Amino acid sequence: MQKQVINNKKPLGPRIKKYWQFYLLFIPVLAFVIVFHYLPMYGIVYGFTEYKVGQTPIFVGLAQFKKLFGVVEAGASETTKLLAARKSQPFWTAFGNTIVFSVVKLLLNTGFAVVISIFLNEMISTKFKKVTQTIIYLPHFMSWVVTASVFTLLLAVGQSGLVNNLLKSVGATDTSINFLADPGHWKVWYYIINVWRETGWQTIIFMATLTGIDPGLYEAASIDGAGRWKKMQYVTFPALGNTIITVLILNLAKIMNLFESVFVLQNDAVRNATNVLQTLVYYEAFNSGAVPDLGYSVAIGLFRSIVGLILMLLCNIASKKVRGRGIM
Repeated sequence: MQKQVINNKKPLGPRIKKYWQFYLLFIPVLAFVIVFHYLPMYGIVYGFTEYKVGQTPIFVGLAQFKKLFGVVEAGASETTKLLAARKSQPFWTAFGNTIVFSVVKLLLNTGFAVVISIFLNEMISTKFKKVTQTIIYLPHFMSWVVTASVFTLLLAVGQSGLVNNLLKSVGATDTSINFLADPGHWKVWYYIINVWRETGWQTIIFMATLTGIDPGLYEAASIDGAGRWKKMQYVTFPALGNTIITVLILNLAKIMNLFESVFVLQNDAVRNATNVLQTLVYYEAFNSGAVPDLGYSVAIGLFRSIVGLILMLLCNIASKKVRGRGIM
């Protein structure tokens, strides 16, 4: 017998009248989305113009995007090609950094979160487990400004630099190392700071998965003679597999949104080598000269949005295959 589908959905007017309090509470949220997410989309047109503050925008078509990619007209001289490549270099550096920083940070945070979750799950003392987990995820509630200030002091060159003092005390170095002024050291510490701040929060997701594992599976493994490591190999890891893939897919869709964590740790010594797309947009718009070309900044932002949209669509497809439902 076929099931009859009954549509109990009432017209919008009666629903608004009946639940007007909920719709009233929704108005500020709707206004926020319109003002800060939809109205700014009008500014996309400036990506196709040469626009400087106080001047009339001049339509230049795809010239700003050609400048981004270093494209020159056919038959251009070698000097022109070299100049175009030099102008596009900051964009390609920022684009590469955005991808590398985001992917490495995602893999490190997820990997450490999985390892810590398993160790917490193996702890016998419930009280010690809860205290440890609380301490681990507390850094997540610190703002990035406070986090950057704390690590700037810890990594300082002077007497207040705890890390340099420790390295000197154990004989690892004779002179202080300016960690945040060297691009190589800066990137290493950027990953360390991100792991310290975000890993604990991700353990909540994996701990929830581990809690949901049927204890009978561990009992069956014990009967079969499996030790602790075998139980982890054949019970714990397979149970975490789907959650790990889901976390990676959901976060891959957001890899183009990198800004605050990089911006607060940057300084003039490493800025050019550590820029990501969003920090490049910021510096081009507000710190690139007396009268910056805002059209160029908009073009960078538009390119970032397009790449982000493509990644989100790909992750949505992957999510449907893995989870049975999309992320949108």
